[in-house]
Amino acid sequence: MQPTLDFDPFEATIHTVREAICSRKVTCRQITEAFLARIVAINPIINAVICLNPKVLEEADAIDDALADGHNPGALVGVPVLLKDNFNTINMKTTGGCRALKDLQASDDAKVVKLLKNAGAVILGKANMHEMALEGLSVSSLGGQTLNPYDLTRTPGGSSGGSGAAVAASLCVFATGTDTVNSLRSPASANSLFSCRPTYGLISRDGVIPVSYTQDTVGPITRCVKDLATVLSVMAGAGPDDNDPATMTIDRSRRSIDYARNLTQSKLKGLRLGMLEAVLSSSPTPEEIPVQQAFEKTITSFKEAGAVIIRVTSRQYFAPKLLATLDTQRHEYREVLDAYLARPDIGTTHPKDFAELYASNDYLVIPAQYEYIKSAHAASTSDESYKTKKAGISQLKSSLLDTFNKLNLDAIIYPQQKCLPVKVGSPSQQLRHGILAALTGFPSVCVPMGFSTPSSDAPRGVPMGMEILGRPWSEEKLLQIAYQVEQLTSVRRSPAIAEVGRQVDGFSGELPEIIPDIRYISHAYPQGVLQ
Repeated sequence: MQPTLDFDPFEATIHTVREAICSRKVTCRQITEAFLARIVAINPIINAVICLNPKVLEEADAIDDALADGHNPGALVGVPVLLKDNFNTINMKTTGGCRALKDLQASDDAKVVKLLKNAGAVILGKANMHEMALEGLSVSSLGGQTLNPYDLTRTPGGSSGGSGAAVAASLCVFATGTDTVNSLRSPASANSLFSCRPTYGLISRDGVIPVSYTQDTVGPITRCVKDLATVLSVMAGAGPDDNDPATMTIDRSRRSIDYARNLTQSKLKGLRLGMLEAVLSSSPTPEEIPVQQAFEKTITSFKEAGAVIIRVTSRQYFAPKLLATLDTQRHEYREVLDAYLARPDIGTTHPKDFAELYASNDYLVIPAQYEYIKSAHAASTSDESYKTKKAGISQLKSSLLDTFNKLNLDAIIYPQQKCLPVKVGSPSQQLRHGILAALTGFPSVCVPMGFSTPSSDAPRGVPMGMEILGRPWSEEKLLQIAYQVEQLTSVRRSPAIAEVGRQVDGFSGELPEIIPDIRYISHAYPQGVLQ
């Protein structure tokens, strides 16, 4: 099939896919093949996809058959999606990007995957990620280094970097991600996309490789706010999940919200937006200047649209301090990973626990995290320091709510990352600001904020994003604000590399084999060592 004749997957949305299928312009299989053709053409360049679903064409045919039989189309009918490779799936291995887990086969889909399938989504395959979701460079021993489609010398953010790069390059309509500190919002920022880290407990995490019980969440990454709202509605629609206690105390009414329904029911005029000053620099570096300039331009646009900007001057929200004093990951990682690896529904063809995994040579830990992994081996939730951190998190939540109340804020805004996404081979994905939402469990939506000046490496510039942080359970309001920002600024643009897939000849009809490119893993990240 020629994608440009009946359906063009480039920059496709949930609406355009559903309209094409429901109007019988094209079949679900044809749309699926169009995206597979793009993956064949573009993935060898950016290395975002780690594997394809071997049953994807059969599943697309099944959707076509169901529609022909008169079944009602779901909210995501025929919409091609990639899953971050830490979501359990029946038809594909779940590896977390780690060679030691290359044979891990779940016998059941993760809760969120079931919800997506029930809504009619077509699971194309899985996206690469930073190994075990522990950092933001999106490099892994099994999947290699994913590259930023806007600038192939840079990383795509992370840890959900394969998801972000794939969505930006139109290898799928949307992708799933997880977020322990920054990992949904960082790739959205780095790839000019939209994402939502939901309120803690809104969406079940069952069947997802964990890092931190306190900080883990799951969510979508999309190219527009309407798609973000639509997918979030599906993901949040399950109700309390016995396998994720964080979901058990949530009012059922919060799970029946159609977030896309009321997107236009808000205006920027009159909104009170707190500007977090702790993230700004008085002497920005060359990598920070474009971000600061874009943020200042965005603030000016908001003021011109009638929003009221209130400076939030407290230093207690300073991200480096929060990471150093309150981050719970090292106390929880070993315990939650041990529990996951002992699940009866993932078989036994993998390391049995944290210790066995990191005793093998089949992993990649960047040098900046050697100390973290070694300390996580001994740390636990019984540590006094863990109890101190949990008490500090409670105080932080109270202080943040107090800030919202005293200043009468609708939301708080700040750049997701203080600098441009770092170059491949960098020590870490530095200067990100996602920890405030991660610790408090407050929801945050990331929106495109602008681009750096185009260059030979980045012909359309390097993307930058902004977070919109709200009170607990304020996803509907945050998405309404994000929609107004999207309409006002219209800054998002696709990467030049995405145009490559528009010239493809079509699809052969046979499922292509995806072989992740591990040749370009930087020598700065030696594998199988912790020292």
